[in-house]
Amino acid sequence: MTAFLANILLALAWMALTDSFDAGGFVTGFLFGFCVIWIGRRDRQTAAYHRRLLAIASFIPYFIKEMVVANLRVAYDVLTPHDYMVPGIVAVPLDLETDLQITLLATCITLTPGTLSLHVSEDRRMLYVHAMYIDDPAKLVEEIKQGFELRIREIVQ
Repeated sequence: MTAFLANILLALAWMALTDSFDAGGFVTGFLFGFCVIWIGRRDRQTAAYHRRLLAIASFIPYFIKEMVVANLRVAYDVLTPHDYMVPGIVAVPLDLETDLQITLLATCITLTPGTLSLHVSEDRRMLYVHAMYIDDPAKLVEEIKQGFELRIREIVQ
């Protein structure tokens, strides 16, 4: 049984024992199960599960922050009379290897307002991104690599 399935089953058992069949009961049970599995099992698979779950938990606030900042920047540009856009296309070299990792990166970039993933090179070593605000192309590439790409690599290994 995988650690994730065990965690889900422990969360459901917690809900049944506490008679709280709602989202809060599930989240509490899931966190309780996470701690129980962490204490009870110390094999490699469980350690990878905990590392991945913590990476996902840190990715979510990062993604929300990036979404809010990008939305505010686009809204500010739309609402002010001056045009601040400096659009362009940059090539982002990829360190990601699997199709899932590349797809997640392209999706995160596309979901962020002001940026759009255009194309992945045939050898899957380059991702072309259109951005509305490119003050410094090297800085944008570094932000993508140290932001989304690094966190996606931590989640999907």
